[in-house]
Amino acid sequence: MNDFYKLLACVIGSFFLLLRIFAPNPSPYQFTYPANFGNRITIPSDNLTTKEGVGLGRRLFYETRLSANNKLSCGSCHEQSKAFTDGKSFSVGVDGALTSRNSMALVNLLWARKFFWDGRSVGLEEQAVFPLTNPHEMGQALDVSAHKLRNTDVYPSLFKSAFGDTAITPSRITKAISQFERTLISANSLYDKYLKKEYQPSPIELEGMNLFMTAPQPDRKIRGADCAHCHGGVKTYMELFHNNGLDNVSKDNGIQAITGLDSDHGRFKIPTLRNIALTAPYMHDGRFISLEQVLDHYSEHLETKHLSPFLKGVSNRKNGTGLQLTIQEKKAVIAFLNMLTDSSFVNNPEFSNPNL
Repeated sequence: MNDFYKLLACVIGSFFLLLRIFAPNPSPYQFTYPANFGNRITIPSDNLTTKEGVGLGRRLFYETRLSANNKLSCGSCHEQSKAFTDGKSFSVGVDGALTSRNSMALVNLLWARKFFWDGRSVGLEEQAVFPLTNPHEMGQALDVSAHKLRNTDVYPSLFKSAFGDTAITPSRITKAISQFERTLISANSLYDKYLKKEYQPSPIELEGMNLFMTAPQPDRKIRGADCAHCHGGVKTYMELFHNNGLDNVSKDNGIQAITGLDSDHGRFKIPTLRNIALTAPYMHDGRFISLEQVLDHYSEHLETKHLSPFLKGVSNRKNGTGLQLTIQEKKAVIAFLNMLTDSSFVNNPEFSNPNL
């Protein structure tokens, strides 16, 4: 009898081995982006990007079953038409409560290494857990989400295509969503076309571009907005955390809540400016409803108590506080910021809700 069970176990093991051998392997996903974006990308070795994984992740990104009330999805707070923000100062969770911070844009995450306004997550897989399980966001344990997906007709086969078998686990849910989010690449704005010599900016756009890139030197009569100090590089993003003078004493401590350092009071992640014209309201608390208000803040309304050192004394007036930009200069900077809008990104069908 023991020999029989040993033989049976051997047959069953061989069967599953053959299933794995002859099951179609997921196809590698080919990322496409400009050479000037650089190759300092982040893809975990245990979650390589595949076409099947991206397809599954896209379905899950828009899947309302992942929320406690079956009404919210990741896409509820990250709408493609708004460059994957939601147009609100604070988003509404399953319990009707507001989130504590503004919903960040999801763009060019392939190059990011820290996530959230306070940088508390070091990878997309880790980041995804927070909104999925937070009681004031989607509010559902991942084990419950996995159970819901197992009881559908479609998801077991999609997980098999992406991961090799039909097992639906919390880890695979976050891995698939992360694979999809890494494909959200925006690199086809007018600014990109200008860099490729395919677009000639207008005079006011060129003026704004020069102001954006230039640090003011009033002693030498050089005027600038110094935006590139924080938003430099072709991706208009550097992984920095700064206090940008919103308040002398911030209601939200920012990364100080993590580090415990007084010098980190009110410091937040500096977001990319890609598609910035589509992502109002602005700042971690959504206090500014327009780019005009943002420029007014940096120009005339900086609070200096905890202001990051490199912002202190940056002005177009000698010994001035704030940039002290003219009305025309503000209009020019905004004209350049509008060049960062990527219409193909917000209309790309590969990023849209597959259920519509």
